[in-house]
Amino acid sequence: MFKKRGSPETGFIARHKILIGVGTLLGAIVGAGILAIPYVMAQSGLLLGFILIVGLGLSLLLVNLMAGEIVLRTNKQHQLTGYAERYLGPWGKRLMMFSMVFSIYGALTAYLIGLGETVRAIVHWGNPLMYTIICFVIAFSIIYRGVKATGTVDFILMGLVILIIFSITVISYNNINLEHLTTINIAKFFVPYGVILFALMGIPAVPEVQEVLGQQKEKMKKILIIGSLIPIVLYILFAGVVVGIIGLDNFQILEPNQRIATVALSIYSSPILGIFANLIAVLAMFTSFLTLGTALIEMYEYDYLFPRSYALLLTFTIPLLIALFSLSTFISVIALTGAIAGGLQVILIIFTFWKARNGGERTPEYSLKAYKILGSLLILLFGVGVVLELLSVL
Repeated sequence: MFKKRGSPETGFIARHKILIGVGTLLGAIVGAGILAIPYVMAQSGLLLGFILIVGLGLSLLLVNLMAGEIVLRTNKQHQLTGYAERYLGPWGKRLMMFSMVFSIYGALTAYLIGLGETVRAIVHWGNPLMYTIICFVIAFSIIYRGVKATGTVDFILMGLVILIIFSITVISYNNINLEHLTTINIAKFFVPYGVILFALMGIPAVPEVQEVLGQQKEKMKKILIIGSLIPIVLYILFAGVVVGIIGLDNFQILEPNQRIATVALSIYSSPILGIFANLIAVLAMFTSFLTLGTALIEMYEYDYLFPRSYALLLTFTIPLLIALFSLSTFISVIALTGAIAGGLQVILIIFTFWKARNGGERTPEYSLKAYKILGSLLILLFGVGVVLELLSVL
């Protein structure tokens, strides 16, 4: 069973709350998105992509802090849908449910597709679909044990991801083609938007972080800041290395599902670098699958009072079927869910934060300013992003 907030804990989790909390947040943020960023940034140019990563990253840092304050102002444990209902009413709950279901099902689908392709690229044997099923079974067995188990696994695996990314940066420095780094295409400035937003989203993990902390809620703010800043640095490093080695022309030659950064690296770079890169892919997607799968289960359990067996069934059946029947491609899933569902989620969190400041049930361990002007600007910008992505799809 999932433990509610304040549950007594012993062992590693009790002694390393900050590390497990950061691992939980990173597990939700650093996932399949990192693998799609290099290709879309190669289209716009690295400089424009870096601007988007930093701008969206800092914006989502603030939004994560807002979400953290919402959680800390509320007595009862919820997922985002429950907090939206508490402070915005039924319409808030319905919209937040749509954003969570759309974004998390899209993410879980992308991870299953990506895991199958990536493991196949590492072992060079078998069918990607077979590895999709194997990864699904392993992830399901971990998630079944609850949020504390996923948090510990996230912490360990994310440590490996960070180590491998820095190792790749050092190893591949001399193989980077500077011409690939200087291209700028203003007309495609918006192309990376949906993918980068998807790659930086981790709001559903904020309630999970609070569950990990138990009674030590004063550590929440530090965890959210650290966990939100690390992905910005990782994405800039990783995208710079991959685009510098491969370049847009080589990306364009590949099949759509081969444009996953690590699969492309295994084709165009040294075998060792390709193996390292694909290990990043597997670890990053696996950790995100754990954290976001847990978030969706919690939504069904905490906010809709579904029995756990139903919550598990609803969470995993849809993405598994989509992946098994190859109904979509990896990068298209990420771009669509990032821009539309991610943008809507951010907008709803800001409105919920404003309401919670006056209608909260307890004094939070930290309190932000109202950020009325900045929050309104973010609502406008993310709203425009939703509209533009919808228009591009239509």
